[in-house]
Amino acid sequence: MIEVPVALSTTNWAGNYTYWATKLHRPQSLEQLQEVVSAGPRVKVLGSRHSFTGIVDSAELVSLEAMTSPDSVVVAPDRKTVTVDAGLTYGEVAAALQRSGLALHNLASLPHISVAGAVATATHGSGVGNGNLATAVAALELVTSSGEVVRAARGDADFDGMVVGLGALGAVTRVTLDVEPAFEVQQRVYDHLPWPALFEHFDEIVSLGYSVSLFTLFGGDVDMVWVKSRTDAPAPPEGGFFGAVPADGERHPIPGIDPTPATPQLGSTGLWSDRLPHFRMGFTPSNGDEIQSEYLLPRAHAVPALEALRALGNRIRPLLQTCEIRTIAADRLWLSTAHDQESVAFHFTWLQAQSELEELLVDLEAALLPLGARPHWGKVFLADAATLAPRYARHADFADLVQRLDPRGAFGNEWLERHVLGS
Repeated sequence: MIEVPVALSTTNWAGNYTYWATKLHRPQSLEQLQEVVSAGPRVKVLGSRHSFTGIVDSAELVSLEAMTSPDSVVVAPDRKTVTVDAGLTYGEVAAALQRSGLALHNLASLPHISVAGAVATATHGSGVGNGNLATAVAALELVTSSGEVVRAARGDADFDGMVVGLGALGAVTRVTLDVEPAFEVQQRVYDHLPWPALFEHFDEIVSLGYSVSLFTLFGGDVDMVWVKSRTDAPAPPEGGFFGAVPADGERHPIPGIDPTPATPQLGSTGLWSDRLPHFRMGFTPSNGDEIQSEYLLPRAHAVPALEALRALGNRIRPLLQTCEIRTIAADRLWLSTAHDQESVAFHFTWLQAQSELEELLVDLEAALLPLGARPHWGKVFLADAATLAPRYARHADFADLVQRLDPRGAFGNEWLERHVLGS
């Protein structure tokens, strides 16, 4: 096993957070991982580093890179599930599934994120009928702080609490995902959707594709609507779109940026894995020099939330690169941000201005939290555990599960205490 000191300059993907850990373990086997986590006083697993806070920081970090291989992908005999190393990225999983003619039900905007990290934070794609990525988990394996290997499957008593585990339960090593036959998708973009049309037809607009994303700077209109349609389902209209017009070329989600990293649009047909993400696997994801926040609300509150955000437009725009609006189906996972509610998500890509952003979030959360907002666990937000706990009907059960699987608190940290487990 390789153990290296962590450089003080080690940051997350976006560069807005510097890890304070002083030791990084690189176990090469399950047995070595068991030794690390059972001996470490405080330890966390470091994935693709796409979280924007200290959610995965600790005195000691563990990289599962040496335990992760695309060759580990195992398709079940019935071709309904696939089991993968938890450290694989969705892009790597998609490439393996393509060779078997299989697909996941959805993907997030970026194919560069790890399976375990995305699942643990309830990361999602879009679609009124699509659950977040964690809803595809059929089974998982993790190593607890005692070194015990725990395996759980859908239907087990604590399974719905273990999937979106926020890294608080143990080191996830293997994940089994639901799959389906591969399908093809067309992607079309429409420019300049009028606000009145969105307010009047919100549910209809977000339901016109398998996956629909709206991008806005909260100016005079909604800048873009990205509609991803399965070829085995009706396509959206080729002409006008509620007052929006078909884009005359490729677009990047952030207006004015070279669209080359974005997945193909203009109605061309491609595999699910080449259209459902916004960004191609071979390019730098998104903008890079950014901070992200995201809030999920009951879908019924979409228009009031939009009105509240437009009222803050003059405060928001100086820090905003783009805001993406998506929908996510309800699920039963205890700490999922879509637990028991059909949801709408407001995803903000901000400039790298941490202190100014945190000042703005005071007012932004004051507008959204009364509407039932739940912050994305992997993004920047201010709300504390006392505020968020009542929004999750199974929060107390999750806290009990943490105590049972990690009684010595080895996988805890200050971030979890402040935002999840504290009183």
